Amino acid sequence: MLGLMQDQPLLISGLIDFAERHHADVEIVSRRVEGDIHRYTYKDAAGRSRQVANALDAMGLQFSDRVATLAWNGYRHFELYYGVSGSGRVLHTINPRLHPDQIAWIANHAEDQVLCFDMSFLPLVQAVHARCSTIRQYVALCDADKLPADTGIPGLVSYEAWIGQQPSSYHWPSFDENSASSMCYTSGTTGNPKAALYSHRSTTLHAYAAALPDVMSLSARDAVLPVVPMFHVNAWGIPYSASLTGAKLVFPGPALDGKSIYELIEAEKVTYAAGVPTVWQMLLGHMKPAGLKFSTLKRTVIGGSACPPAMIAAFNDDYGVEVLHAWGMTEMSPLGTLCTLKNKHQSLPDAEKMKIRLKQGRSIFGVDMKIVDAEGVELPWDGKTYGDLHVRGPWVVREYFKGEGGSPLVNGWFPTGDVATIDADGFMQITDRSKDVIKSGGEWISSIDVENIAVAHPAVAMAACIGVAHPKWDERPIVAVVKKPGAEVTREELLKFYEGKTAKWQIPDDVVFVDAIPIGATGKMLKTKLRELLKDYKLPA
Repeated sequence: MLGLMQDQPLLISGLIDFAERHHADVEIVSRRVEGDIHRYTYKDAAGRSRQVANALDAMGLQFSDRVATLAWNGYRHFELYYGVSGSGRVLHTINPRLHPDQIAWIANHAEDQVLCFDMSFLPLVQAVHARCSTIRQYVALCDADKLPADTGIPGLVSYEAWIGQQPSSYHWPSFDENSASSMCYTSGTTGNPKAALYSHRSTTLHAYAAALPDVMSLSARDAVLPVVPMFHVNAWGIPYSASLTGAKLVFPGPALDGKSIYELIEAEKVTYAAGVPTVWQMLLGHMKPAGLKFSTLKRTVIGGSACPPAMIAAFNDDYGVEVLHAWGMTEMSPLGTLCTLKNKHQSLPDAEKMKIRLKQGRSIFGVDMKIVDAEGVELPWDGKTYGDLHVRGPWVVREYFKGEGGSPLVNGWFPTGDVATIDADGFMQITDRSKDVIKSGGEWISSIDVENIAVAHPAVAMAACIGVAHPKWDERPIVAVVKKPGAEVTREELLKFYEGKTAKWQIPDDVVFVDAIPIGATGKMLKTKLRELLKDYKLPA
């Protein structure tokens, strides 16, 4: 016997319709590429999203055709999120920080039909367009009068000219909720990038789950600043969850320096922000010397890579901002866990609470996880046993676009490539990437733990730990360190800083001072590149 409920598919168009109907006057504020501030409402955004849909119809694009973007976080990109997916096409957000050869390969592999780009990426598009064989329309996200006369890109039009003649009325089509809605390529795999292909159902369910009180806790009382890029796993789903809840949206555009982010937070009374640690490092670096404080910011989600304890402490103790540690990946849409305390933890001493907050958190409803050994046997949740982390759920991939790499699943579970522990309360802690874990004398050393201690030193701006070959112990850790401007610390001083903070055998054997640590397209440290740079390094005798 089936239930007698209405059969209404979960479609992304329903999110923007809801925002327009129930939160029509709520603002969406954007710092544009030109540097000025643009503001309008959900009602305005909904109307212009429908103009995008009409423009795609006028081009004769078919159902599930791909529309690509090379764009910062802003109102036009937001309109494409809804106009493209809502009309039945697939939004393909491309990471502009990738190498041009990768971008051209990705656009061809996705068979993109349209490419919409911010003007700051014009040189990039000029460099790759001749190699993008499937793209038949290029759209510059700017006003008509901001489009240069001769760009060398055939048929290039401005976004405002492209949608300007289209009506703002449009009947969103109804179709199977399992239809593809958007795609995002991940470079976290071996070989060529592979695409996670999200559905309307998976995206809508993820938007619901992300907004829950024990997750991002978004509401119509929030002003949300997604610093995490909209080209990085759909800004962690925030553009969808914000529409679902009616939260004010504040988009930072290309200005991600500490000063610009701080000024936007204060000017727009931001209550909630989300981004990777490197961005918040710049923000705190701007605020501390100037003696600045937050007047409205209450919570920030930090993910993408492990958040150093010193950063959590600085936000909490110095600025009264709660840090919500998060974990996920492109293949998970992306959220898998978020670290919010349970009721029984509220009375714990601050030091004990900090130990919990350093973990990546508890599973969100919809994500199941387990840790397994090398033979695939499930391991206990005791907070101590390390294992390979596997996940499954309605917004976790079952395979990559075009079947690249074959099925990634192991007995129906997706292997994340992370090594983790899970405690009795379900709090998961990433101890390393499986490819980065250091095995010394048969014991595992967490490179993340080594890095966190180094970054806690007042003279250290950034640290990356890698393993190097050792004749007796197989591998030993060393830590590459970038010093803060004007700060000094010696090798001996930093190694002494580790004493009493970790087991003696886990202290790195050496400190290598470098000018910079390679950073990838998503803001994560590139340890493969670091190993390459240090390939001639020899441990001290």
